[in-house]
Amino acid sequence: MRILLPATAALSLMTGMAVAQDNAEQAPAVETTSASAEFVDREGAENGSATLTATPNGVLIELEVSALPAGEWLAFHIHETGTCDPESDHESAGGHFNPTDAAHGYLAEGGPHAGDMPNQHVGDDGVLRAQVFNHMVTLGDGGEADIAGRALMIHGGTDDYQTQPTGDAGDRHACAVIE
Repeated sequence: MRILLPATAALSLMTGMAVAQDNAEQAPAVETTSASAEFVDREGAENGSATLTATPNGVLIELEVSALPAGEWLAFHIHETGTCDPESDHESAGGHFNPTDAAHGYLAEGGPHAGDMPNQHVGDDGVLRAQVFNHMVTLGDGGEADIAGRALMIHGGTDDYQTQPTGDAGDRHACAVIE
């Protein structure tokens, strides 16, 4: 009986591993679309970058941007137009990306819209490092929620998540075209 128990456990473990391997081999590979974005500051100097990766349920945005107000929480949005002109204080990027005409902000009735994302904290070194997932957008599929060719924006203040149409987020400090 003592020999039978370990042998049964070993056989069960090997069978479980074989089933797991068969399931892994049958799982279809997920095609991913990716894009990059290079941030420029208010003077037009490059100050960071982002990598965007499409997933089956949204877009993962990984960014690192320097020369920002140290130790501050700053608004982070997707804007409708892929133009970052420091001569216009990045107003060239237009308003927030909002394909469904929803209200702005997590705290607003009828919000948020697709361009809304949480405030991000800048480290004491003036560098914002973050990974943000936006489930309301797509990347490169040509659909209504596609953000390819649009802009990422870091504002100079926090988003209050309710003031229309921008969350009272302040000036536009860094802008990046999604390419």
